[in-house]
Amino acid sequence: MKIRLNEDESIVKTVQEGLRKKNGYCPCMLEVNEDTKCMCLDFRNKIKDPNFEGYCHCLLYYKEK
Repeated sequence: MKIRLNEDESIVKTVQEGLRKKNGYCPCMLEVNEDTKCMCLDFRNKIKDPNFEGYCHCLLYYKEK
């Protein structure tokens, strides 16, 4: 398993700017709580699935098999 940043630098820059503005909480989520702190609970759960390969909700991270 490998987790990497999106290859599109403009997406990475935009999402990281949003993370700074929201103090580390996912800029794509409306709620601000521990479940939406980057890496969000949704993506952490997807990481646990050995069959999952893909991006997190905001496209910042990609999990490879």
